Amino acid sequence: MERQEFGTAVRQLRESTSPESVGLPAGGRRVRGLRREELGELAGMSADYVRRLEQGRSHPSAGVVNAIAQALRVRRADYERLCALAGYAAAGGQVPTDLGPGATRLLERFADTPMFVSDAAMNLIAVNSAFLALEHWDLTGDRWDWNVAWRTFCDPFEGFKQSATDATDHESILAAQVKTAMLRYPADAGLAELVDEMRTRSRLFDTLWRTPRPVDAYESSAAFVHPDGESVTLVGSLLAIPGDDLAALMLTAAPGSADAARLAEVVGAADGPAVIKVGRSGPG
Repeated sequence: MERQEFGTAVRQLRESTSPESVGLPAGGRRVRGLRREELGELAGMSADYVRRLEQGRSHPSAGVVNAIAQALRVRRADYERLCALAGYAAAGGQVPTDLGPGATRLLERFADTPMFVSDAAMNLIAVNSAFLALEHWDLTGDRWDWNVAWRTFCDPFEGFKQSATDATDHESILAAQVKTAMLRYPADAGLAELVDEMRTRSRLFDTLWRTPRPVDAYESSAAFVHPDGESVTLVGSLLAIPGDDLAALMLTAAPGSADAARLAEVVGAADGPAVIKVGRSGPG
């Protein structure tokens, strides 16, 4: 339903936009507003793709929504409506970092499940005691210590081990998340600096930035090696929190497995509040 409504909104905005307002000549026209070909040229996409969007046959990425809004020079209210119909939060100047009530409730209700909440640029902004009990997140004093992508591509954790397949999935997810954030928050200077640093420091990230891998499922498995030498294998599932433009990562073990028993033992020894805000020195 939203896809069809998004297409209708784009068509209405296109037809109500005068050519002169976007720098195009107005003469010799038999239809109102802009042609699909003109919108496509202004937004950097084909006229056929514009047609499919308007007919509700294609779902736009956040970058496409931004490109259309910029091409049509729409008002803020119209931009926010396009974003809402496409299922995205409207981008502002900076990556939002406020821990909203929805994210807070998640951390509080799943106190026995290792979990963190991150912003759109993959900076951790809050964790629970169960997550800290894994004791794998060592701090190095770097500016982007709390950024998951930076730690994965530029400063890997010693206590975080993955198979080649899971590492591929994990890397693809992080690169896609950061690229989406960059498309939605192009004015965030800190985010731009983070991306430049990662592309300089990590050949793998630079490759994924230029040629992204497809992301089928936003989860991967890893072994967390505790300082006592024992490890627990957990599956991390990334969940979107759209209203605040945040994401939550939940770490779970297979029910009834030895890893589930080990996780219960580790979490049972945890002592601390359900919501712990952590330092962020990255973008946003």
